This record gives sequence, structure tokens and C-alpha cells, in this order.
Amino acid sequence: MKTFFSLVLLIILFSCRRESNRESSHKNPNYEKAKQFRIANKPDSAFYYYNLAKSDYTANNDSLGAAKSLVNMAMLQTTSGDFYGSIESSLEANSLLKNEKDSITRSTLATNYNNMAMASNSLKEYEKAFELFKKALRYVDNKEDEYLCYNNISDVLISQKNIKLAKKYLQNAILAKDSINYSRALNNFAKAKYLDDKNYNPLPELYKALVIRETQQDNWGKNASYATLSDYFAEKDKIKALFFAKKMLQTASNIKSPDDKKEALLRIIYLDPVNYLNNFQKFNSVNDSIQTARNKAKNQFALIRFDVEKMKTDIAEGRNQLLIKNILVAALIIAIIIIIIWYWKRQKRLKQEKELEIKNTQLKLSKKVHDVVANGIYQVMTKIENQENFDKEKALDELEFVYEKSRDISYEKEDAKDEQDFSEKISNSIGSFNNDTVKTYIAGNEKNIWENVSQPKQEEIYQIIRELLVNMKKHSKASVVSFRFERINNEITIHYKDNGIGVSGAVMYKNGLSNAVSRIEILKGQIIFDTETEKGLKIDISFPVY
Repeated sequence: MKTFFSLVLLIILFSCRRESNRESSHKNPNYEKAKQFRIANKPDSAFYYYNLAKSDYTANNDSLGAAKSLVNMAMLQTTSGDFYGSIESSLEANSLLKNEKDSITRSTLATNYNNMAMASNSLKEYEKAFELFKKALRYVDNKEDEYLCYNNISDVLISQKNIKLAKKYLQNAILAKDSINYSRALNNFAKAKYLDDKNYNPLPELYKALVIRETQQDNWGKNASYATLSDYFAEKDKIKALFFAKKMLQTASNIKSPDDKKEALLRIIYLDPVNYLNNFQKFNSVNDSIQTARNKAKNQFALIRFDVEKMKTDIAEGRNQLLIKNILVAALIIAIIIIIIWYWKRQKRLKQEKELEIKNTQLKLSKKVHDVVANGIYQVMTKIENQENFDKEKALDELEFVYEKSRDISYEKEDAKDEQDFSEKISNSIGSFNNDTVKTYIAGNEKNIWENVSQPKQEEIYQIIRELLVNMKKHSKASVVSFRFERINNEITIHYKDNGIGVSGAVMYKNGLSNAVSRIEILKGQIIFDTETEKGLKIDISFPVY
């Protein structure tokens, strides 16, 4: 872990070196914003805009642009310690990089494999890291990048204690012309030769590498040199070993590298037993802050990419072990989001239900006013108009009945039960429209027709009949009107017919019959208008008794 952040710095430089050569054909403002945030060392913001850029490129069918965005996201995840998330993002990027003959695709693949290798190395999956670094090597297009890969491979091999193979790769890495790559290879080569032969003196090369790094002000590289020198002197000269460990701690503090601080403190704890407790407390504090920062980063990236596809099978088991500490936090966040959404939807639903209840109440009242008041008054008017011997007292009684009904509506009282026989009530209603110019006829209106028909249904039937009569009176100019009632099993049919002017289908609902239609729907019945007769109107209404 001691050289981890120096490796990450190199891989970022590795990717930035060819940034200008890897621009997608579609300029993307979100991608440009992300680069600026990455340069400003604001990984959360950079990750957010790279994710937006990926979506933009995907919408434009630019798979290369989407892959580049994912690679940058993966590198940000690696630097933040979200190693499994980084590998996941890299795997998604690889699925978009198909044209391996294209130079831009090849350089993107090299960067992507290098990043996956870095993440695997940090997870101590050295064999996987070794294979991924070799894959990165297949796609590099210049010598300096080859030397960088050789260096990375040698680091993994040294961690595996495969020193002889590491030396073979370092023989190539030491050819680097770039001072940063050369000093790193020199430091690693000296360390490998000493590990392979304890009689070998690596100090001239180790000090030479340190001088180059100090000259280049390569603080990350200096930290690696201090770590190597402290390890070398650990069993030979503990005072020098402690000196270099403290230099490493100081440099790590200056460059704000908590991982290097942790590695330095581990050495100091071993080399300075007198101050063991104080150094151990510092170590715990740094270690806790590292874990907190990484957990926060993982949660933050997970929230930004909440719609990410399911975790790849080959990393699922390992990632589950690392995420076990964070699963309660993630579950709590999701639960809060779900509760907020549920509450918002519930409030919206209750509001809609209340509005619907008010609307239904208004419709119900409007319907009652129409049925009781309007049609009631119209029926009284018809009786007065049709009767030669006008009975003033009876007309007043009927008007008073309508008045009382309207009051019941205003006070929301339940309708009083009608004691009158229903067949008689229908006959009286139809008969009230009989006069010198209009003759009404009734057939089949027997008491047994209406057996087991509920009171609410009777009321709807009564109002339908009255609607037909009022419509006839107002619009049809008929002289003969007939109603025929029949019941077959548990279905009642009302046949209406008049010899009026008829009504076309286009204007049917403008002539007061729309209420009759809606009432039939309430009864779960059907109404058929026959407007094709030579003259008049014929209507068949049927509905179930139950």
C-alpha cells in the first residue's frame, strides 16, 4: 500500500497524456466540467458530471465517449478506495470498447486495464492484478507507457515474492527516459536485487533514486524511497530506519496521503517502542479516517449511480464482504427515500379522493335537484295543463311535496320511503301526461313485474320513465305514447314508443336523454334507440332485477 497513491498519480498522468488525442467526435459540456473538477481535486463533482456525460454519449450512440466517461469514473473510484465499484465501472466500459484496431480505443483499453489492475492490487488479488497489467501492456502504443506497465507488473510480483520474475520486468522498466518512471524503476530494481540476494548493497541505487525524486520535487516518489530505505535499515540500523519512517510520515502529511501516513506510522510503532502508545493512537485515528472516507466515497458514488446495472458476477462475493458494514446505512437511505415517496403519493391520492368525493357529492345533489325539483314541478305543470277540472288543493299538495323534498336535499336527509305501490306510481306518472292532444298507453305494468326490485332501483326506473315523458313533452310533438313492460326470468324490459318527430343520433343527448342513459348504466342494463323508423321514436330498455 505504501506506493499506492504514487501509482494512482502515474495512471492519471498516463491517461491525461493522451487526453487531447482521445476526444470524442461529440463535444460534451458535462465531460468538460468533469475534467475541470477532476483537476481541482473534487472527485464527487467530477464523478457526477462524468456520469451525466456517459448518459449523454449513450443517448447519442457514442459508445467510445460513454466508455471514456466510465474509465474516468473508475479511476476516481480507485483513488477514493471504492475498489469493487471501480472494477465494476471498468467492466462496463470494456463492454463498449469493441473496435480494438482503433488507436483511441486501444489507448482507452490500456488505461482501463491498468486501472482494474491497480484496484485488484489494492485488494491484494495479486494474480488477477498481474494478468490485468499484462493485458494493459498489450494495448500501449509507446515505450514510456510500456516501461510504466513493466514497473506496475514488478510491484505486483514483488508483493507475490516472485522476485526473479520481477527483476526480468524491471530490466525493461529501467530503460525509461522519463525521470519519474526511471527513478521508480531504479528504486524497485535495487529493492528486488536486495530481496533476491541479501549480500547485495542497494544503497547507491536507492539514494540515487531519492536524489532524482527530490530534484524533480516528486513527493509521491520520495515517500516510496523513504519507505524502501526504512525497510532496508529496519534490521540493520533502527535509528536510520526510524529517521526515514518519520520523513515518510512528514511528507505524507504534506501531500495529504492518509495511506502513506498509515504505512509510516506502522513502521514507527515497530521502530520506536518507547512512544508506542502515542504512535498507536495516531495510527488508529488515521486508519479510522481512511475507513470513514472510503465508506463515504462508496456510498456517494452508489447514490450518484443509483441506476447502475447489477453487480458483475465475478466481483459480487468479494464486494458483499466489504459492503457489509455499509449495508445498514444504504438501507436506511433507501428506506427514507421510499417513505418520502410513499408519503407524497399518499397525500396526492388523498387529495384526489377528496376532490372526487366533493365532485360526486355535487353530482349527486345536482341529480337529486333535477329528479325531485325540476321533473316534479314539470309533472305538476303537465297535470295542470292537461286537466280540464283543475284541482287547486291537490296541485298545492303536490307542490308542497316537491318543496319538502327540496328541503330534505338541502339538509342532506334520506329520502322518505314511498308507501305507494310502484306499479301504481308508474301508471299515475304516465297517466299525468295524458290529455286531449297526447294519449298515453300502458301494458304489462303488473305488480308481479316489480317483485324483488330494490327501492334504489325502483327510484332509478321511475326517473328514467319520467325523463322519457318529459323529453317527449318538450321535443317529440307526439300524439301517441306507449309503454310496455315485460319480465323474463330475472330481466325486465321496458318498450317505449311514440309517433313524434323522432330524434337523430347526433342530437339525442342534447334532448334530455343523457340522464336516462347514465341511469341505465347504474342499473347495469342497456338502452337501444331505434331512430330508423319512418316516424317517431322507439326505445328498448333492459336491466337485471338483482
